[in-house]
Amino acid sequence: MVKSIQKIVHQLLGYRRLSADTYLLVLSVVIGILGGYGAVLFRYLIAFFQYLALGQGGNEVVSLLMTKSWLHKLIVPVIGGAIVAPMIYFLAREAKGHGVPEVMEAIAMHNGIIRPRVVLVKSVASALTIGTGGSVGREGPIVQIGAAFASSLGQLVGVTGERLRVLVACGVTAGITATFNAPIAGVFFSVEIILGNYAITTLSPLIISSVAATVVSRAYLGDVPAFAIPRHLMISPWETLFYALLGMLAGVVAFLFTKLLYATEDIFDAIKVPEYTKGIAGGALVGVGLLYFPQIYGVGYDTITKVLKGEELLWVLLVLVGVKMLAMSITIGSGGSGGIFAPSLLVGACLGGAFGIVVGKIFPGIVAPSGAYAVAGMGAVVAGTTRGPITAILIIFEMTGDYKIILPIMMAAIISSLVASKLSRESMYTLKLARRGIHLDEGMEVCIMKGARVENVMEPDASTLPPEAPFSEVLKKILQTHSAHHYVVDGERHLIGVISLHDVKSVLHRSNLDPIVIAEDMADTSMPTVSPDSTLADALDLLLGRNTEELPVLDGEGKGVFLGVVSKRTILDFYQREILKEEAQGLKFIRREDRAPGTDYTGMGFDRKMKELRASPKMVGKTLVDLHLRETFNVNVVSIRSAKPADADTAPDPNRAIEADDVLVVIGQPEDIEKMKTDLEISD
Repeated sequence: MVKSIQKIVHQLLGYRRLSADTYLLVLSVVIGILGGYGAVLFRYLIAFFQYLALGQGGNEVVSLLMTKSWLHKLIVPVIGGAIVAPMIYFLAREAKGHGVPEVMEAIAMHNGIIRPRVVLVKSVASALTIGTGGSVGREGPIVQIGAAFASSLGQLVGVTGERLRVLVACGVTAGITATFNAPIAGVFFSVEIILGNYAITTLSPLIISSVAATVVSRAYLGDVPAFAIPRHLMISPWETLFYALLGMLAGVVAFLFTKLLYATEDIFDAIKVPEYTKGIAGGALVGVGLLYFPQIYGVGYDTITKVLKGEELLWVLLVLVGVKMLAMSITIGSGGSGGIFAPSLLVGACLGGAFGIVVGKIFPGIVAPSGAYAVAGMGAVVAGTTRGPITAILIIFEMTGDYKIILPIMMAAIISSLVASKLSRESMYTLKLARRGIHLDEGMEVCIMKGARVENVMEPDASTLPPEAPFSEVLKKILQTHSAHHYVVDGERHLIGVISLHDVKSVLHRSNLDPIVIAEDMADTSMPTVSPDSTLADALDLLLGRNTEELPVLDGEGKGVFLGVVSKRTILDFYQREILKEEAQGLKFIRREDRAPGTDYTGMGFDRKMKELRASPKMVGKTLVDLHLRETFNVNVVSIRSAKPADADTAPDPNRAIEADDVLVVIGQPEDIEKMKTDLEISD
């Protein structure tokens, strides 16, 4: 069935007549168009559920809530939570929360593969959450919906690897672009936050998807900014200082917002009741908040517009900063589904508006209206929570259409991002992954090692022996094969142990062992194992820690069935191919924290690093056996690059004399490598 659909799609898109890159661009157009329609339908779906909940759709939520009874305000979020939490729990648990971290993880760790069902579950769950008063936004859901749809389409037509990741990013771009009518910011959201890299081969499909999605969304939703507000100007150069101070405050608020969200999640996780019932409690708490502050209902764009126009009181703005953060945290922590972008906009607008009122009273005549500070505050809090200042600057500009205020937005956003980064390494998006042990900010090298699995490099053909094999048969096997390891497996291929040439070479000359020693007696049962699902980072860590060249691979179902081996050589060959492939595409990876000056190590995903060293005169003419690098410095040589043009990288031959201009690729802890460089007089 799937292959038939693939064939039809390939024929429709002219697969055989197009190059791979052109085919990718064609798919990006399709994803852009469908992503645009998806965003439009998602908006309509939210309006539908809001109509069911309040009797009217649209953005005029606060005034509408004023006409409802206290019981109505209280019960609507409870009903929403009671439906959404079980839906997510039983159908697609990755649809819980704001969704962006799951997309980031899918791209970095799973080659862009997302389950197709996420499209439907996330759409309905998020629309229902927002429509019934959940204090969340549209951005997170549309990111995950667009990404899941693009991933499903890519898998359907047989796209894999890097191209599938790009298509997923196209889905993200299309969703953001169509949702906020922000084609430039949509591209930069994917580049800066989702992918974390710039490349022509990446940017081109993203831009095309953005254009296609924009055409669709503007055809149905119109070409107007999200917020219709007065134009603002910088009244005085002294305001630069005020905007800088606002950026600092926004950075602190963004940090507190992030901490509050995950602390609330932990509180709900600690409650010992079925997870699918927690939405009721969350809805009830949000409902209580609505009794006093109807501004926290749903996306909150009508409240943001009032703040940008300077129509809210100072005390209301200050209280809303805390109440909105708490309401969003409760909505997501209790099992709801929605984004953090719109709440960040509202928090930022209230913070900036309150700040503008205060400085306006202290310094009258040299300060712009509070609405100008509210605009800058939106960009600042978004930059602080997402750590995407460029995206924040562009999206606020495109959502307001106010270029005159761009300099204050830039000032506040950059400073907020810097302050938030100093307070916490992780953004609101990446902290969710960091809590699972996934650190995407470690760079391309770590993503390669943690994203690839043992099954990608596993060698099924390994030397095996039956447990009852006599010593003479073991000896014959060792002498006839070049393998240093022989695996003892029974008739059902359960692994019993490993016979290593190094362990038995002292008894190979003995002929009187045949009657009394069998393979099972000689097998080492302490050898660590990995499964096909183990990451290459974990496998290489075991290899280096065990000081061995290969490990047995057992099935991941706990049955102990021997499937093959994974070796240090194959892992490093794979790593080198991937590094070269990424570099050939011209990618520039953004890192959240700069490396220390002068370091040129390549991260391997754990405490060891890889480095290339040119052989020093003190090493020339000696072999690896002579140098004892592993024993002396705890450094492993994994490859030797010969100076001869005809020679390629080779696995290290311990008996080969090192020549002048040879380059050794070594792995070890940085301090051990530095000690080796000093003792052997190796210069950079």
